[in-house]
Amino acid sequence: MTATLDKAHVNSAELKQMLDSEEPFLLLDVRNEDEFKNWKIEGRHTPPTINIPYFTFLEDPEGSIHRVPRDRIIVAVCAKGGSSAWVADEVLRPRGYDVSNLEGGMTAWGSYYAAHQVPEANGSVRVWQMERPARGCLHHVIACGAGSRPAIVIDPPRHYEQVLGLAEAEGLTITHVIDTHAHADHISGGSALASATGATYWLHPYDGIHPLDVLPAAIPFEWLRDGREFPLGKGALRALHVPGHTLGITALFLEDEGRRFLFSGDTIFIRSIARPDLGGRGETWAPLHYRSLYERLLALPNDTLVLPGHFSSPQEAREDGLYAERLGELRRTNPELMMENREAFVRHILASLPVFPPQYVDIKRVNAGLIQADEEKANELELGKNVCALSRAYEQAK
Repeated sequence: MTATLDKAHVNSAELKQMLDSEEPFLLLDVRNEDEFKNWKIEGRHTPPTINIPYFTFLEDPEGSIHRVPRDRIIVAVCAKGGSSAWVADEVLRPRGYDVSNLEGGMTAWGSYYAAHQVPEANGSVRVWQMERPARGCLHHVIACGAGSRPAIVIDPPRHYEQVLGLAEAEGLTITHVIDTHAHADHISGGSALASATGATYWLHPYDGIHPLDVLPAAIPFEWLRDGREFPLGKGALRALHVPGHTLGITALFLEDEGRRFLFSGDTIFIRSIARPDLGGRGETWAPLHYRSLYERLLALPNDTLVLPGHFSSPQEAREDGLYAERLGELRRTNPELMMENREAFVRHILASLPVFPPQYVDIKRVNAGLIQADEEKANELELGKNVCALSRAYEQAK
């Protein structure tokens, strides 16, 4: 670690590297207190963070300055990068502080992705996991290891240009785009990516209906039925309909040269499992969730590498940055996968539900094509981390 950053700005990729490498620095967040409480920058090694709103630097600059330590590197952040740039450039740096501003602020951080190749997939297929650190979302790309390199994208992000960049860099041709379910926490790029590439877009028909409005989706998709197989390399990607989080959620199981991978979507996470109430039917869907988890997914071989659709905390990542774990290990370490019976499971689930974010209803509408959202509206709807897991996962992350 160098003694100073010695630069006026850092971008989101540089900040992510600092968060992962335990570099000693301070985050100075100048958003208002409510915004700060709702959504903060976190990493595998989250540094000390202080919140001093921008307006207090305007009203009482000297008093605000005395609250900022001088003995460490500082990264200043605000909503879009403008207010924190003023604090850094006009207030702190002239007084000798070693401070850099986060370019684009929380908006840029919320749109940043990091791609990691899965080393266990070293047979006839290759797998990449795309992490969206600010949201706790994970997206996956699977491709043949040689030849024409056809690729399948699972749960593509709204910023699907990130996927196109990976495909171009790796020489991939995207042939299929699959959403494991109708997402509530983030806007899917599935339909748009399929349109941009000429690929087919797949979704289970049960999730082609908005669960609260009971209206059919206004976007075209192919019906992702249970058991549907997509040949890939020397193996195949097989659809497993596992209702619970949604009525149509479908995990994807890949076998390739003796290696097994489960793209679990919103079913099994590293520290928890998905909640069953985001369609407004928690009591009805919780028993289905039990059956899907215990009678279907946990029946898969223990050596299956689980690649989930979300994480609750950056501390869940492996040393190589991947969010992945063997199913046998999750049986041993994930309490929600060790329930005694269905009745105990349902009681536990219904007692462990986090708050239901109201914006999730509109996100589902956007994903069904029932309403449209421009970039500003999309950023507003996606504000903050996902809360797709049970509450215990977020309590552990504090």
